[in-house]
Amino acid sequence: MASRTPAKMGMWMAAALVVGNMIGSGVFLLPASLGSFGGISLLGWGFTCAGAMLLALVFARLSRLVPRAGGPYAFSRAGFGDFAGFLVGWGYWISIWVANAALAVAFTSYLSWFWPALATDRMLASAVGIAAIWLLTWVNVRGVRTAGSVQVVTTILKLAPLVAVGTLGLLYLDPANFRPFNTSGQGTFPAITAAATLTLWAFLGFESATVPAEEVVDPERTIPRATILGTVFAAVVYVLGTTAVMGVIPAAELTGSNAPFADAASRMWGGWTAPAVAAGAMIAAFGALNGWILLQGRIPWAAARDGIFPAVLGRTSKRGTPAFALVFSSVLVTGLMMLNSSETLVDQFTFVILLATLTALLPYAICALAEIMIYARDRERFEGQRLTGAIITALLGFAYAMWAIAGAGQETVYWGLILLFSGLPMYVWVVWRRGSQPDESTEVVNS
Repeated sequence: MASRTPAKMGMWMAAALVVGNMIGSGVFLLPASLGSFGGISLLGWGFTCAGAMLLALVFARLSRLVPRAGGPYAFSRAGFGDFAGFLVGWGYWISIWVANAALAVAFTSYLSWFWPALATDRMLASAVGIAAIWLLTWVNVRGVRTAGSVQVVTTILKLAPLVAVGTLGLLYLDPANFRPFNTSGQGTFPAITAAATLTLWAFLGFESATVPAEEVVDPERTIPRATILGTVFAAVVYVLGTTAVMGVIPAAELTGSNAPFADAASRMWGGWTAPAVAAGAMIAAFGALNGWILLQGRIPWAAARDGIFPAVLGRTSKRGTPAFALVFSSVLVTGLMMLNSSETLVDQFTFVILLATLTALLPYAICALAEIMIYARDRERFEGQRLTGAIITALLGFAYAMWAIAGAGQETVYWGLILLFSGLPMYVWVVWRRGSQPDESTEVVNS
């Protein structure tokens, strides 16, 4: 099997991977999805930031305990064994390609600023989003270096509008836009819960540095630092940006906006700023889509390498890329976009991010408990260490993940569970074909 990349990532490059994958469409289009909640959605952001930091701390410790490629998949397999590893790998893989559908929708939504027909012609919008998916799939199949070049350029370009609106925009806040504080029609706590579940979408990706663990310099030190640094940076950018947009645009108008950051810039500065912000948001979604398409090939590749997924997903191209897994995943993204093409852009985005968030929350919850399981299964290794704080953090992270799952709503949980359990026949088939084989999870932990 060819080597995928000879170089290794240092701390700053790993942190850039975290930030680049987190800051995509979420902060640019989420204000429109949160518009119906009013100012109370800012409290949802607060809960999400706290919960994401708890989970980031869990993943930071897990990256030291299990410095192996695969991230959530590798951690859950180390803690609970092959079956849990399969469920988490399957669920996390689903969350990635479902998230890529949302990123494609967000890219198309901001492109509608320059191509207005995309805002009204839903079939055209879906076709453009699908074209972006396959263009970037081709880029990633060509190799990590090609995909990395696209990622570096788009990450630099997308930060400019966020910093401008998120800082200077605070000078234009109108307090009246935050009244009434709760416009959701729900009680205070249900509204906060629903808003927090939506905002968690923007934090998906804080674990990105753990996925290519074997390609990171000194992973036991580098990955934890990169994970925490990237999560904190993204949280600050998200909260400032959303506050500025909601303070500039009245809630009634914000809900129907296909490009809230661009609309906010137009209100504040006029002239060239709105198209510039729209272009920045479009580039951000495009760049994040590129980064997540890269990961959508690595997760099934890692699981196939361990004999958990079908061997065909472990095939690599002459360039050393998991070409089959990349293409197959993009076929699934395309199908999802076609099924949901009858909805408006904002409605598509809202539904898809809830589905992607749910299928990521279950892996997060299992990984939180996997840390405790690793301590329990290998007590001699941790004898004499103070684990109380780590265990409390893991339990709080698990509780937060479960709370967020409850806030996703019945329809989202329904479809999410169907997607999750639809993979079980594949696991049975893989085990049947490979025959009896020892569980290697303990070996992973002690490696």
